[in-house]
Amino acid sequence: MEFKIRRVNEEDERIGRFIHDEFLSYSEENEIPLDYDSFCYTAENEEGKIIGVITGHAFYDEVHISDLVIDRKYRRSGLGSRLVRTVEDAYKGKGYEIITLSTFAFQAPDFYGKLGYETEFVRNSKDSKLNRYFMYKKI
Repeated sequence: MEFKIRRVNEEDERIGRFIHDEFLSYSEENEIPLDYDSFCYTAENEEGKIIGVITGHAFYDEVHISDLVIDRKYRRSGLGSRLVRTVEDAYKGKGYEIITLSTFAFQAPDFYGKLGYETEFVRNSKDSKLNRYFMYKKI
């Protein structure tokens, strides 16, 4: 069987639809509710410039934070905490049990720890700054 594989850089609604449909049908076959939901919350300053973004997906019984990015001028302002709490509040009480994420040692394990996230495990790297922390919080 012949396949054409290519990297896709442009937005293509077919990709999102394909992922959703395949996740849903496989979940149904295994009698597990999918409850799939992608999220992206942004924070903007007074001029309408994006200064923070949090993205991820909710599926099965968990919510996963993929990215949290704050403009360097607004770091340590409480904005990151507000974005994380926004996600927690959005999914609390909706059948999801846990929020998961990963972060590198040079990024934000202490930040997430202050928000109540626990380290599930650490995958160590040759460069300790690149140790990857896999974290979770029950909701």
